[in-house]
Amino acid sequence: MDVKQPWNMSMLCDFYELTMGNGYFQHNYQNRMTYFDVFYRSIPDGGGFAIAAGLEQVVEYIQNLHFGPEDIDYLRGRRIFSEDFLEYLANFRFTGDIFAVPEGTPIFPREPILTVRAPAIQAQLVETYILLALNHQSLIATKANRVVRAAQGRTVLEFGSRRAQGVDGAILGARAAYIGGCAGTACTISDQLFGVPAGGTMAHSWVQMFDTQYEAFKAYCEIYPDNPTLLVDTYNTLKKGIPDAIRAFNEVLRPRGLTKCGIRLDSGDMAFLTKQARKMLDEAGWESCKISVSNSLDEYIIQDLLLQGAEIDMFGVGERLITAKSEPVFGGVYKLTAVENEQGEIIPKIKISENVGKITNPHFKKLYRFYGNDTGKAIADYLCVHDEVVDDSQDLTIFDPEATWKRKKVYNFTARELQVPIFKDGKLVYDLPSLQEIQAYCKKEVDCLWDEIKRFENPQTYYVDLSQKLWDIKHQLLRENSEV
Repeated sequence: MDVKQPWNMSMLCDFYELTMGNGYFQHNYQNRMTYFDVFYRSIPDGGGFAIAAGLEQVVEYIQNLHFGPEDIDYLRGRRIFSEDFLEYLANFRFTGDIFAVPEGTPIFPREPILTVRAPAIQAQLVETYILLALNHQSLIATKANRVVRAAQGRTVLEFGSRRAQGVDGAILGARAAYIGGCAGTACTISDQLFGVPAGGTMAHSWVQMFDTQYEAFKAYCEIYPDNPTLLVDTYNTLKKGIPDAIRAFNEVLRPRGLTKCGIRLDSGDMAFLTKQARKMLDEAGWESCKISVSNSLDEYIIQDLLLQGAEIDMFGVGERLITAKSEPVFGGVYKLTAVENEQGEIIPKIKISENVGKITNPHFKKLYRFYGNDTGKAIADYLCVHDEVVDDSQDLTIFDPEATWKRKKVYNFTARELQVPIFKDGKLVYDLPSLQEIQAYCKKEVDCLWDEIKRFENPQTYYVDLSQKLWDIKHQLLRENSEV
């Protein structure tokens, strides 16, 4: 389910998509079949991989593409679009094909996350929203996955709604964080819309509202006796907060035979305080009491806390996750890779730049991932032309992506094509999985990566190679289009 907006999202496009569309129409290019790839160039935070997310929102956007009378009136008022083009938009619908990697897939630079095959105007008009959806949610899912891995199996909840950059940033950010591995969110509407489990305890204001902290804790335990979590740092954590919590647990929960409870810390030296809290709770017979912490956490702080022996069962991570504060731009791009001529022949296209990283991989392509049959681990990704078929019964030689002279022999592997059909002739042909299925798939695929690739610092570079045929086509286009 998408987040409902009071405006037509078809108009959420860069204005030049419309000016180019009008130009294509005037030159009779509106039916020219084109191929565009979505890919990214560098991994956020210097990591070893990213996580694909946002496809479900792309699907809903494509299904609802249309231009209403008020949209046509607005465009007519700009006085630069032909009436023929405006009539075309008034009857617009998407009739092309879309292929994409499933949400939750680990992805690597310069490989196609999503491919659009559609008439030129259609393919241009969908660019902005597709990039917006995939860039935002892939960024947050990637950050969330880093945070979850840092927690080493402990529960991580997304707590960032109030610091998110806008409504969609909060709501869809919680969805993406769940894909990346968070167990839930503080954002209620994300639970209502997507089934991201929402939960929460209390703010400091609850404690301050009562005459004493003990009264606040006792009242909360009486209202929510099944699993109350008490915020213990409003005044003095060790002298008052934890003792008052233990007293409330003893007087309200223990007589009822209830043992599930928790405390939360939102300030102070988390390593020291949680170790002291654990000792105090255990001595009072509350070994079952869980300790959770929050307060500007990220993967590095979590990692350090655990290295210092902090006694933490759950992390609430807010602003640094929901905004991906350390690197808040994913950088996905949308580039033309091929067009079809009048005979239906696919003509590869390339973008050349003095910046080598901006040179594109041409043609309509397939993306494979190789898994070792002996380990189950991902060995490499392989880009080839659409009409090539990988024979995983034979050995292959691939090149190191950072040094083309360095070769690697791939053997005893299973090849899986990563992109799957999403739309065919404008019709949805993909069964959207549940969010829980996406999260489980993401965890399984991340587990297939070697630990060296999952390092936060200086991760091993994963192999993403081109087939010999695609390599030859790319270099032929480079020679043909480069200045002598």
